[in-house]
Amino acid sequence: MSFSNNVRPERTPGPIMGNPINGLNERVCIEVKKVFDACIKQETLAGEIISLTATIPPRVCTPFKFLSARSVTTKGEIENLVVQPIADKPGCARVSCDIKIPLQVCFTDAACITAVGESCITIHKDIILHIPEASVIPYEIEAVCNAVSTIGTYVADATFSVTLCVAIIIKVITDVELLVPSYGYCFIPPCQEFQEEVCEGFFDLPLFPSDKPIC
Repeated sequence: MSFSNNVRPERTPGPIMGNPINGLNERVCIEVKKVFDACIKQETLAGEIISLTATIPPRVCTPFKFLSARSVTTKGEIENLVVQPIADKPGCARVSCDIKIPLQVCFTDAACITAVGESCITIHKDIILHIPEASVIPYEIEAVCNAVSTIGTYVADATFSVTLCVAIIIKVITDVELLVPSYGYCFIPPCQEFQEEVCEGFFDLPLFPSDKPIC
């Protein structure tokens, strides 16, 4: 079983039925990442040049044929971060940074051997975000990324020109201790083992045949 089996719904995640106050029994301090502001940017990057830094297998023969590329992690590496408060917009700041996204590139070489290689892209962002006031625990700028490509051509020297579909969420976050109302600890149901029903239908048959009416 799992949460989706709706066992003990009052103690498992899901929609609230009835009065939401029923069942609340304490105020709990939880340690979480609080998101003060966030924005998303989805874009298509055509003619993006990516270079392979390593391949598996290590020995491949050029020219290559591009198959696909996609990001290997959802966490982008932020570089050259500059945060400048905006005088006429209290609480807001201009956030400028470069976001590095690691990629895995799938291709075939001249011998028709399928291989994968490591690469990355760097995307510059210059945006406006709400920034919290100064505190002992500082805020952080975080980037959640996803990139994928199915269109590309081999250029030369282990480089490709590709068209990338990129989605980036930039967040202003801080580790905080938050006080929230609680229904108590979550009930964890036992796992249900997967079993392939190869005899499904056979086991549903009656053990003995039924009597037929006498002619």
